[in-house]
Amino acid sequence: MAIRTESGIDEYLHNRLMPVEGTIPHLARTDMYGNSIPVGSVGGDLFEYLNFQQRYNIDARIANALRLSKEYLEALPEAQIPRNAVDEHVQWLASKSEPGEVREAEYRRAKSSEQRMVADNLRDLYTTAGVLLVDAEGHGIISAKIASTVHDTFHAFILAELDHHGRTTPELFENINLRLAQSVTARNALGLDAYDHSREIATMIYGEIRPDGQFRFVNFGSPPPLIFSAEYGRFMPMNTDLLVQFPALGLEIPEDHPDRNKYFSAALRQRQINASNIAKITLMSPGDIVFLYSDGVYDGSDEESRLLLEQIVRDHKERGAKEICNAILDHALKQDEHFRQIGEEDRIDDKTAFIIKHS
Repeated sequence: MAIRTESGIDEYLHNRLMPVEGTIPHLARTDMYGNSIPVGSVGGDLFEYLNFQQRYNIDARIANALRLSKEYLEALPEAQIPRNAVDEHVQWLASKSEPGEVREAEYRRAKSSEQRMVADNLRDLYTTAGVLLVDAEGHGIISAKIASTVHDTFHAFILAELDHHGRTTPELFENINLRLAQSVTARNALGLDAYDHSREIATMIYGEIRPDGQFRFVNFGSPPPLIFSAEYGRFMPMNTDLLVQFPALGLEIPEDHPDRNKYFSAALRQRQINASNIAKITLMSPGDIVFLYSDGVYDGSDEESRLLLEQIVRDHKERGAKEICNAILDHALKQDEHFRQIGEEDRIDDKTAFIIKHS
């Protein structure tokens, strides 16, 4: 059996965490491009496009949902085994209810309608693109492994989301958050100190863009997006109070989660994520830009750094998303060289930038 060398692991994780240009979604009125540069051979930043049409067979999924919408209406013939989950539920209802209480036809109509809604949601994916940006604390193989865990968890859960809803829902993000949480049972079994707050940390922002310029996203600990106005030539101030931001993944388990007492929670949240926690930004004018980034590019706090980035975007605003993104990353690499010259190499981090330009 072949043994993968450490350099081989580096290469494997690097390839897993980096998208290729062939996966860039092509949406009307939308130019997008992102890139990630690790500090070493591999880093803790993960960047990925979600090209729904390329990754999933939307036509086949719609056809399956419509098939189920018809099949769910059909009563199960006598002595036949259940064909689907609705048949199984009807049988369970019959076994648990008093005679006359089972309203099979109403239940079947409701579940049939649900599948038609799934088909409608899937049709929206023809004109939707997603972007996933994960930043695991630190850099190197361990950080890359944490980012890879988030990546794998995201894609496993999204399959179930498309099957059951035809789109991403808040439940997806709550499940990813729980996956990164610390298990009480596992920590006790390992003999770890309950008061030791050191742990693996990863931030995540996931968003979906549509041709009308609407960008909907959920944010776990990432710096908020910057919005560049082509008309005014600057980043526009935003009321961050209206942009819901959760702590980094796994740090906060909601009080109403059924498994709440099975995980450590560093912060208090009363309820699970719902639709009101999905932030929304709308690009109004041609040339407007959404800029996503990891803290290796900008930590979201320093005003001088923000103004320098604003100038770079302003100087390149007539160019495509790829050129704007590369100009930002070139600037970040120059900052790294400055940190080395002044002996502050510890400030150098993996860097990711992503540009969505409305046209």
